[in-house]
Amino acid sequence: MKPSLQGFAAAVVESVSGPALATLAEELEAVHSLVDGNPVLRAALTDTSMSAATRRAVVDDLLADRVSSQARRSAAFAAGAASAPELPAALAWLAARARHAAEGIAVQEPALGYLSARARVGGYATFVFESVATDSLPQIEDELFRFARTVESMPSLRTALSNRDLPLEVRLAVVNALLAGKVESATLALVGYTIEGGRPRDLVGTLDFLVEHTARARGWRVARVHSARDIAPAERDELGRALSALAGNPVELQVSIESKLLSGVLVQLGDLQIDSTTRGRLDALHEHLFSRGWEDLLDGPEHGSADKGAR
Repeated sequence: MKPSLQGFAAAVVESVSGPALATLAEELEAVHSLVDGNPVLRAALTDTSMSAATRRAVVDDLLADRVSSQARRSAAFAAGAASAPELPAALAWLAARARHAAEGIAVQEPALGYLSARARVGGYATFVFESVATDSLPQIEDELFRFARTVESMPSLRTALSNRDLPLEVRLAVVNALLAGKVESATLALVGYTIEGGRPRDLVGTLDFLVEHTARARGWRVARVHSARDIAPAERDELGRALSALAGNPVELQVSIESKLLSGVLVQLGDLQIDSTTRGRLDALHEHLFSRGWEDLLDGPEHGSADKGAR
């Protein structure tokens, strides 16, 4: 099943409790039966010429005022996440996931590769972001960024949270002890699912991925700026405008001070990296020297001419 749908479903199930879980399962089973049992509807929704966005809109409109919000949102998300031929199977999987939760059957997220695990966490985050006020997103983004830097700077904490030999409940308890009551409830949920649904060794990377995902939810992109010194407000504004023009979207700066860079800044914006630091130049020079080899450097043009003349 699509990793993003796994994460979205996990968030939906978390948002429902008690008898409502059984109702959710019944509604999703009914949605699957409707699509799978109606040849005309099934043919329309599995038509590969229909875009994912259109398919999602059709399902959302079809179920409006007929099922609960959670069931409608789940089915619509499945319609956009799964390919057209896979939609009936995706709806069946959703119904089974809700039924297991209603019957108290524990579901352990399967191990995935780095990108797939991040996509799963992203699916979970999509549901969370749909459920929170837009003006709370900057706070969530900042809290995720700060926690990522905390984990990154504390090897003992990073090791504990990434240790697959520790029971999941223990690792989640550590997160709760550190963050409960100190951050937004959405932030706590996102960090918790990063532990549960992400790859343990990619904890910091997945948290940074969530920072960017949160920014995109506000229509922004995040540029991570590593600077040797603090950046004055006017310089930040100028850098932000330049990167926004480059990206074609508003860009938010997340600045971290790293004295080891000596001077200058290192900017990471998606796949783009701009390195104007002294450390970066020294590393590039070091790589250039050793890629040529010391003998080539010592054997300059004068040596080459003399050797030819001698021969």
